[in-house]
Amino acid sequence: MKRKKNHNNVFIIAELSANHNKDINLAIRTIKAAKKAGADAIKIQTYTADTLTIDVSNKYFRIKHPKWGGQTLYQLYQKASMPWEWFVKLKKIADEIGIEFFSTAFDLTSVEFLEKYKVPMHKIASFELVDLELIKAVARTKKPLIMSTGMADLDEINDAVKAARKAGAKDISLLKCVSSYPADPKDMHLKTIEDLKRRFKCRVGLSDHTLGIGASVAAVALGATIIEKHFTLSRKIKTPDSFFSLEPAEFKELVDNIRLVEQSIGKVRYGPTDDEKKNRVFRRSLFVVKPIKAGEIFTAENVRSIRPGYGLAPKNLGLILGKKAAKNIKQGTPLSWKFIRK
Repeated sequence: MKRKKNHNNVFIIAELSANHNKDINLAIRTIKAAKKAGADAIKIQTYTADTLTIDVSNKYFRIKHPKWGGQTLYQLYQKASMPWEWFVKLKKIADEIGIEFFSTAFDLTSVEFLEKYKVPMHKIASFELVDLELIKAVARTKKPLIMSTGMADLDEINDAVKAARKAGAKDISLLKCVSSYPADPKDMHLKTIEDLKRRFKCRVGLSDHTLGIGASVAAVALGATIIEKHFTLSRKIKTPDSFFSLEPAEFKELVDNIRLVEQSIGKVRYGPTDDEKKNRVFRRSLFVVKPIKAGEIFTAENVRSIRPGYGLAPKNLGLILGKKAAKNIKQGTPLSWKFIRK
């Protein structure tokens, strides 16, 4: 993705998903709250129940899930889908407040729709990663492409990346993802982030469905440069996704921690910082701890390594013990070579 000059390294996406609850005013308030919490982007999902599945209730289409069970896929997607006619208004508001607005495309009609309104980038969901024709369609737009990799094995990821690149995608990002809702931290295997980056030579991030912010913060420390997290105004607003989404205060904590981590990662560096140089005075050094007369021998009784750091470095103690003093030295004097008789 082409980022704005002086932009933070980590691109943080607030996933609206089904948390609009079919209320455009709630969607607007959520977008504004995401901006206030520090998100770089708000992402929606562009599909209908009819573009994702069919209205059939046999055993193949009934959902078995602790939160979503007891209904068909069609019924779930009817509840979760965002009306496409909201798009223009929501994008206008996002543009006005300065937050990126884009969407996940789920079929060719949604790609065409999103292109009509000039989205800045495209997203492919984990469940669509095996739909190579869809991937080719978004790749042909030549826009930045983000693909989640939940459930995918290495061959499937390779097929998706190869299809995207062959169709013209130049800017591809992969998101490590576990497509469980919520995801168990022990299943995250965040070390995969570095391996994805090495194998596919692209930007890598995390689409995080765990509860809390720990996995996302850890992912940034391991090299993730995109974080996607579901966002809701309140988990008390019952939607298909609210139970594993972050509320505004939690999302702000996520953003603050990511910004802290990306500052802290820095580069390979040894030696004191500018602030540390001021504190070198509190290191140990060699001091005269008892009065010494000229010609007297330096011993472990009259010279010690103590704080502060105005004397010779402690490593010189072995060179000094047994030598004679060149002059009288008062207690509390930092030792220097001028006090050592040659």
